[in-house]
Amino acid sequence: MKTYEIYLKSIVDVKNFVNTTNRFDFDIDLESGRYVVDAKSIMGIFSLDLSKPLTMHVHAEVPSEFDELMKQFK
Repeated sequence: MKTYEIYLKSIVDVKNFVNTTNRFDFDIDLESGRYVVDAKSIMGIFSLDLSKPLTMHVHAEVPSEFDELMKQFK
């Protein structure tokens, strides 16, 4: 598992983020304080406090899958 801090500042950011994460088969979670939601769930993400940075946990077992996800976010 790899962990990164991300910012989703607008509705468009959330929409693009969810569209990108749904392209991958492995699990991706977002954490905000004591709450953890599925990063592929737009409703779950909107239940978090988006005014603060979110912690993204990527559960990719194959390093190349993780690298491909990070390319999509850049």
